[in-house]
Amino acid sequence: MAPGNGSFVTKFILLGLTNQPDLQLPLFFLFLGVYMVAVLGNLGLIILIALTSHLHTPMYFFLFNLSLIDLCYSTVFTPKMLINFLSKNIISYMGCMTQLYFFCFFSISECYVLTSMAYDRYVAICKPLLYNVAMSPKVCSSLMLGSYLMAFSGAMAHTGCMLRLTFCDANTINHYFCDILPLLELSCTSTYVNELEVFIVVGINIIVPSLTIFVSYGLIFTNILHISSTEGRSKAFSTCSSHIIAVSLFFGSGAFMYLKPPSAVSMDEGKISSVFYTSMVPVMNPLIYSLRNKDVKLALRRTLRKSNIV
Repeated sequence: MAPGNGSFVTKFILLGLTNQPDLQLPLFFLFLGVYMVAVLGNLGLIILIALTSHLHTPMYFFLFNLSLIDLCYSTVFTPKMLINFLSKNIISYMGCMTQLYFFCFFSISECYVLTSMAYDRYVAICKPLLYNVAMSPKVCSSLMLGSYLMAFSGAMAHTGCMLRLTFCDANTINHYFCDILPLLELSCTSTYVNELEVFIVVGINIIVPSLTIFVSYGLIFTNILHISSTEGRSKAFSTCSSHIIAVSLFFGSGAFMYLKPPSAVSMDEGKISSVFYTSMVPVMNPLIYSLRNKDVKLALRRTLRKSNIV
């Protein structure tokens, strides 16, 4: 018997992204490249922000945490995904539950870090005179602590509910990692409580941050329209555009996957959707925030000069 509560399954087989043999090797190299860009991009931003004193501001404090989350987030499942392209990918029951926990933890963390970044932009543009007080180190640390506490509670709820299910004979997961919905399909006991829990917890962790971000940017855009200078409006829009792109990618793909009834989402559609928030978002975030950010590009050039690289 498996170590889980009442589960007869001791291991799962991950089917992967596709079962077409001709695509396995090309996809392996594609996602290996994507993973390397994600690791180098996020690790580069983490090191750059840590070493550059003029980037020690609230906005870059949140970006530091976002890059750290993305680095860990992509590492939770990409190595297993790459193995699946080359051979049969088997994961133990407890390994699967552990992967599920950390996937939930880092994805929920990202929701709230993106929300904190929206609040930071709101204060910077709408309440500039109060910025140093409203975004003090204590406030920023509290926002990050709250983000991680919400992630911890959400991940515990998802994993705890999954551990109560029984998996009898079926152990083939139609996915490339231990996601919630494909695991629910394998249960030989009722999943009603789990489906309700997923709808509530995911709903809270997508709708609440989304509404907060929407309201923040509504106030920001209202404020920007009152700026008389064309250059000032352009700068304000430019400051916010990177964050809007990152939010749209992450929340859009997540909502498509989890805020539909499980019966309305085929696993093939789910796998394609999940590629966006598991593989593309960790790659896009460092590119978006570095290529569209003058401070980051300037800090990078200075760091490279000091290292005699350029």
